[in-house]
Amino acid sequence: MYELPDIRRATQADLEGCAEVINEWLDQTDWLPRTASTDEIAEMFRSALKTRVIWVGGEPVAGYLSIDPSDNHIWGFYCRETGRGLGKALLEHVKVGRDFLSLNTHVPNERAQRFYKREGFVEVDRFMPEPPDTVEEVRMEWHRDA
Repeated sequence: MYELPDIRRATQADLEGCAEVINEWLDQTDWLPRTASTDEIAEMFRSALKTRVIWVGGEPVAGYLSIDPSDNHIWGFYCRETGRGLGKALLEHVKVGRDFLSLNTHVPNERAQRFYKREGFVEVDRFMPEPPDTVEEVRMEWHRDA
């Protein structure tokens, strides 16, 4: 049986692991062209830690969720393995104390969309991102039931 790792706030030491998680995902995803090098992604994490709260699970990092606390938008949410509960645990962790969350996912990523719908998110928009990104995105929102 898989034991869920503790969820903790990322430190500078976790950022390389977060970058590895997304780089592995990009390398395994044939429908999403890489628009940033592995080094650029690592730099994005160093910059993001200044304005976002990043939660991680695992040692080494098995998954992460990056949220902007000013607008409750999830900017990054990836796990090395899906279907084991870490993603749900990360999402439940950031729902605490919030009444609203938003995120974007890619149209071809139907598995992610099914997961978000199970977790109470609804689609509110579809749009083409700004270049260099070229894959249509879905904006989804979650509202706590009153």
